[in-house]
Amino acid sequence: MRFTSEQRLDDGVLEREFTLGEIPGVLWTPGSAPAPLILSGHNGGLHKRESRLVARARHSAAEYGFAVAAIDAPGHGDRPRSAVDEQARADLRRAMAAGEPVDEIFESFIVPLVERAVPEWRTTLDALLSLPEIGGPVGYGGMTAIGIRLAVVEPRISAAGFFAGGFVPRAQREEARQVTIPLQFLLQWDDEGNDRQLALDLFDAFGAREKTLHANLGGHAGVPWFEVDAGARFFARHLR
Repeated sequence: MRFTSEQRLDDGVLEREFTLGEIPGVLWTPGSAPAPLILSGHNGGLHKRESRLVARARHSAAEYGFAVAAIDAPGHGDRPRSAVDEQARADLRRAMAAGEPVDEIFESFIVPLVERAVPEWRTTLDALLSLPEIGGPVGYGGMTAIGIRLAVVEPRISAAGFFAGGFVPRAQREEARQVTIPLQFLLQWDDEGNDRQLALDLFDAFGAREKTLHANLGGHAGVPWFEVDAGARFFARHLR
């Protein structure tokens, strides 16, 4: 892991950009150390520095004492897109404009993303946990499809917060039964791009004995700010 920039923000949080092989990322750490760690797995298409993600990461670090790390998934943010990525996006735009079914297109795009992104998150986790300012335990918050696979294969993940705002492939819907760590599931009730019943069915399928559904009125980007605090309190219960 090589840090490429460093700045102390006005809320006392230390923000550092890093690279790990081909993986670009950002790490926010509080003033106290060692800190528990949250992996911030942003949803499809977003950059690791998208303003809402940065605001949530800084708040979690400054107000709750968590270290938070975000990386750009393959084909996202600062990383190049392959010809296959570009074709899948073009197919998706065409199908949505024509009102055609899009599930199979999402399957062809999200399944390879999960297969590539999860090993990268595990490699990043190895490097992060070697830093003296990070002591664990570890939580994951963000994209559900990646989060399900990561929770199943990575024993160092102690708790997870999933956002029900993205497509979840069939394979991960089956794997959901193997997710047994404490779970908080965030659902926007009027999400224009998400099938509400599928999200509720997925929540029911999770194998966790402790799982909580947070549902709010509004569209995909309308998550109320108080849910950021709710998520931080959830992680505080399980990572301290």
